[in-house]
Amino acid sequence: MTSLAPSPEIEPRAGDTPVAELRALRKCYYKPDGSVMVEALKGLDLVIHRGEYVAIMGSSGSGKSTLMNILGCLDRPTDGAYLLDGEDIGGMSDETLSVYRGRKIGFIFQAFNLITELTTDENVAVPLFYQNVPKRDRLTRAAEMLGLVGLGDRLEHRPRELSGGQQQRVAIARALVTRPVVLMADEPTGNLDSTTGKAILDLFDRLHADGMTILMVTHDDNVAKRCKRVVRLSDGLVESDVRR
Repeated sequence: MTSLAPSPEIEPRAGDTPVAELRALRKCYYKPDGSVMVEALKGLDLVIHRGEYVAIMGSSGSGKSTLMNILGCLDRPTDGAYLLDGEDIGGMSDETLSVYRGRKIGFIFQAFNLITELTTDENVAVPLFYQNVPKRDRLTRAAEMLGLVGLGDRLEHRPRELSGGQQQRVAIARALVTRPVVLMADEPTGNLDSTTGKAILDLFDRLHADGMTILMVTHDDNVAKRCKRVVRLSDGLVESDVRR
């Protein structure tokens, strides 16, 4: 059976070179006159090591969404440094950062964000298109990832023919297909019923057991209990950081 880990050559271990390292990170949003409207992150320090399974929690306005956007390279910090897999993203152009993000990060969202016109395997293969992987190889890798998430018999189905849980599995397969160093999930069970959500969390447990680094934003304590580390934010800073 194919490994669930991000690379067949490397078995990641907690304690290796950090996957993500934030140093004195600040993020400010400004008014049109240039004055600070909100300081969402206030000099935050955080290190995520390879193979960790981390929940990011906090009340509304705590900064967790801003933090996830920066960790996912969807936004840039105002001050401070962010190293992703050892590379400082601060000096990267937008184009270089986009390519780097596509290679290093797999995203899973609460909304499945599947393309309705494409089949399941075509949806999973989309990130490889942007990496200029040949079509045959794209579809082969997509089929491999769909097999890993239990949908090897649904390659030709379209999103409307799948249940919510199956669509989220497709989204997970799509996130895995690039063999990223880290999976980032934003409330991945938020649109699912409790039974289906449990099945998705069981899959995350398998991914973590096989060495995948996972960062998950959640407001649900029951979801966070699955994680091995819980980082709780308050007012733009780390309020607590607990390893289980």
